[in-house]
This record gives sequence, C-alpha cells and structure tokens, in this order.
Amino acid sequence: MGLEFREPVKSGLREAGHPADWPVQPAPHCGYTTGPFQSHTLTHNLLYAESVHSDDCLTTAAEFPSRRTAADRAIQSSGAANHRHRDCRCLEAGLLLARVCLADLADVRLTPATGELSLPQVWVQTDQPIPACLCSQYAGWKIQTDDYFAMGSGPMRAVARSEELFAELPETESGAAGPEHAVGVLEAGQLPTAAAIDSIRNQLPEDCRLQLAVARTASQAGNIQVVARSVETALHKLHSLHFPLDVLISGTGVAPLPPVAKHDLQGIGRTNDAILYGATVNLWVRCEDDLLTTIGPRVPSGASAAHGQTFLSLFKAANHDFYAMDAALFSPAVVVFHNVRTGRSFQFGQHMPQLLRESFGI
Repeated sequence: MGLEFREPVKSGLREAGHPADWPVQPAPHCGYTTGPFQSHTLTHNLLYAESVHSDDCLTTAAEFPSRRTAADRAIQSSGAANHRHRDCRCLEAGLLLARVCLADLADVRLTPATGELSLPQVWVQTDQPIPACLCSQYAGWKIQTDDYFAMGSGPMRAVARSEELFAELPETESGAAGPEHAVGVLEAGQLPTAAAIDSIRNQLPEDCRLQLAVARTASQAGNIQVVARSVETALHKLHSLHFPLDVLISGTGVAPLPPVAKHDLQGIGRTNDAILYGATVNLWVRCEDDLLTTIGPRVPSGASAAHGQTFLSLFKAANHDFYAMDAALFSPAVVVFHNVRTGRSFQFGQHMPQLLRESFGI
C-alpha cells in the first residue's frame, strides 16, 4: 500500500510554536538530478504520513524556511502513544526515510527472511553508489550545540559540503544560483532546538530552505533507516583504505531487520550488529583483480580486532564514544566484489548469526 500525497490533518498534529498551514509545492532537489520523485517530495510524504499515524512510529518531521524568512514551522506527532489508530504505516515510513537519506538514488525495500534468522531483510540497490551513499547517506555531519546532539545524513550534506570528506568527492550541486532546498535526516529522540537549527542553516546558502526528518533509533522507522546503511558502510570503509572510488559501478546490500529496541542505546547496538555481523554487500567494479585481492580482506568488519563482540558491549567499553572505537569495525560482515573487467568475483568475511541472536534477544 503506497503513501497517499495528502494535506496534513491538523487534528493529528501538535503545533510546535507556529501554525501548521505550511505550503505544499514541488521543489527542486538540493543537488542531485534524481528524476521526478525527488527527496524533497519524499520528505513531504513523510511529513504527511507521520502527521496522521500512530505515535508508536516515533518519527517526526519539520520544515524550516530560509534565514531570510522570519518564522520557522515544525510538525510533530502527538507525544503519548496511541495504539487505537489502525492506519499506521511505520515500516513504509522507514523505507521512505532511508530513501531520503540516499537522496532517492537507491531502491530500498523489505525482503523475506533468509538463513538462520526468521527476520525480514532490508535490501538496498543503487547504480549511483558515491552520490547516494557517501555524498548523502553517510552520517558525517555532527550536529552539536549546548542543548542538542545528532548526526546528520541526507542531501543537505552535499549542499553544505562542510565535512573534510567532500574534498575527495565529486561536486554534486547543480545550477550556479545554488539549491533552493536542503533535505536532511537526524537520528535523535527529539526535534532539533533553535540553536541546532541555526548551526545547520549557517552552513547552507542564505536562501536555502531546510527540511528535516527526525527519527529515534528505537522506532520502526529509525530501525530501518540505520539498517539500510549496509552499502554505505562498505563504501566508507573502502574510502578509508584509499580504494579508488571511481572504479565502483553499482552496489547492493542486505541486512536483517532487528526487533525494535526498548530504548535508543539498545537500538544503536542492534542496528549496528545487523550490519557488522549480518550484512552482505555486493559491489560491481571495473579494475585489476590484484587491487581486490589486496584490499578485499581488509574491508569486512572481521578485519577489526574488536570483531566478535556485540556492538553494545564495545560501545559501553568506549564510554559511549563512537570515535574511541576501532574504525575498522564499521563495515558489513560480508563483502563480495564482481569485476566486470575480468569476469571474476571475490568474497570476503563471514556472518555470525549466533551473535545476532544474542544481540536481538531471540
């Protein structure tokens, strides 16, 4: 069942200091040419869907006009859980959220369970892996103020280009005047504060309107959007190993969708374990085989000395500091390279289903 493009139902909204009568207009994409269904439209659909859905989705979305506009508007689901609604499409919202992260340059869907775990799989497929994953989906924008913290993903990163990573990535914006909209995704338990919004907007063009989707990890939507990062983690690992990104052609990734966690800390552990110990990424490349046999063994999560322990236990040992953890761990369990130049394939890594059972509590 697809999401309907509808006007917000005001009775289902909580106003966050401003009226909810924001305009609905198709808008240019903030940097990529992605066809008629662009990520700005995707985020509008997410806004509409979540405004009328059950609160156990725990997903919110907001739109913030440019710095030249006086008022900011926000839309948020009602605070108390209400399971009486029967039209909640939280899984569908999660798939939309993942597509927003990927700038709508990838297909994201749920597929049937395979292997030892009776869990659905999150499947990602893209023919534009660099702009979709590294320029957009990678959570490389650290949003931190005195009263807020989140990691930012989505096409807004390619608008700001404030991260060091972009010095080594291709230009993605289109048009000399710059983008009119910037779309981003924040993994957090609450909408951004005014200070956090200002910190984001200060990195954007003055006339650029900012639109954000916010989801906590311990929710159906947040759960999906994190597990949909299998290809992205492989590409980021390859970049850290100085693999030539221009030889990448296409990529697919699949990882088990864990049960929604009771709280965000547990959710962070489960979603990361799904990728580290359960994901398989296939990459199509055009290069020499020697490059793959040399770098390949260093790509999967098994290349880390910390491999074999649950992410949550490692995260606690690092005092909840991602940057204190072994960077080599952040990669899929299995990576398969298909060399279209030579017709050969190379597989590296292994799954650990028993560790996933421990992490997921099943």
